[in-house]
Amino acid sequence: MVSNDTIAAISTALGEGAVAVVRLSGPDAVAILGRLFRGACAVDGMEPRRQYFGVLEEEGRKLDEVLACVYRRPRSYTGEDVVEISCHGGVLLSRRVLEAVLARGARPAQPGEFTQRAFLEGRMDLTQAEAVMDLIAAQSDLALRAATEQLEGRLGERLRALKDGALEVLAHVEAYIDFPDEDIDPDTGAQLLGRLDALEHGCRELLATAGRGRLLREGVRTVIFGEPNVGKSSLLNLLLGYERAIVSARPGTTRDVIEEAVHVRGYALRLVDTAGLRESEDEIECEGMERTRRQLERADLALEVFDASQPRPAVLSGEPQQGQATRVCVLNKVDLGEHPSWAGAEAVRLSCLRGEGVGELEAAIVGRIDGGRTVKSDWALAINARHQAGLEKATGFVDAARGALKSGLSAEFVAEELRGVLEALGDLVGRTDAEDVLGKIFSSFCIGK
Repeated sequence: MVSNDTIAAISTALGEGAVAVVRLSGPDAVAILGRLFRGACAVDGMEPRRQYFGVLEEEGRKLDEVLACVYRRPRSYTGEDVVEISCHGGVLLSRRVLEAVLARGARPAQPGEFTQRAFLEGRMDLTQAEAVMDLIAAQSDLALRAATEQLEGRLGERLRALKDGALEVLAHVEAYIDFPDEDIDPDTGAQLLGRLDALEHGCRELLATAGRGRLLREGVRTVIFGEPNVGKSSLLNLLLGYERAIVSARPGTTRDVIEEAVHVRGYALRLVDTAGLRESEDEIECEGMERTRRQLERADLALEVFDASQPRPAVLSGEPQQGQATRVCVLNKVDLGEHPSWAGAEAVRLSCLRGEGVGELEAAIVGRIDGGRTVKSDWALAINARHQAGLEKATGFVDAARGALKSGLSAEFVAEELRGVLEALGDLVGRTDAEDVLGKIFSSFCIGK
């Protein structure tokens, strides 16, 4: 694809800073720079990927001293000619530089248009384009790592491998249908089923990462709950490292939900402090407890806090039922001594007052994330909601192809379902058209030799 217009935008964050970058992309990017830039080297003589010092002049008036860099197509972010102008970082000044660029032939870029052009020019697939925003929005070290590896193409490679597998099976089936006189040996039913099973297994492996993908992008929603005066707000303050919630011995102090973000060993947690659960006739406190219950229904992880110095309740919440959050039992106030009834209880013991036991709590939290079934190295690959929907669609078509094969239907029915698989996987990285199938047929089976 070749764009016939040139776009421009301020690429750095809004606000004052040392430097602001105005970026241009398109066929006239270098020419527009030449109409403004005055330096020791003429714009046409600039070496790609090298910064040049000069002055931006507008109608004979100095606008700013800048550094200019040219990236020639196709070796640029967008695959087009790209220019980056680094000016001083004032809000007004950077806007004036952008206005000067727009006045000389560029148009304002739409949100995400630079990355969109990179995709359309074949510089990246859709998963890599999505990773750009994930990289910017990363809230934790693990989210940053996952976005970086996705930007490098790791997820795209896995999806393309699945697509190529589906394409190979479809090409074989269609070759058998379309060229019956060419002695093409069709796969036996068992062999074809095996290839479909392998394809489904690959899809389900990626689907299994959808949960961790949500946790990486949104953070682990962690609700702190328990009876009044057990130290829920103190625990929130301890994990945050500063006094965020009011701490008081008076029951019912926390009546509304307090939410803050914190990093725990590379994971982003959205901590939610809630009202204490007890019998009460106070209308406002009852509403706070109802909000606590709603938060628990939405939680990924729940920290149930108890006072270690008080007798153990007759019935603990225990392991959550299906659909409920994973829970960690926390015994606070161990500095007051542990009541004998807690002996042998599986819980994290800490003292918010003394700041003791935080490491053990962090270890328990990390161990419960994703059921403790993964290690950090596994989190480098995690799909988002769009990928999940596409893979579920592809898996459905694989199941339908298997059903058609087992039912003894003709190869045409199997091929139709396989086309659905190919289209669903193709949508995740970029469309697949009929030429891909034809190319695979002719290269693999040498039709008409």
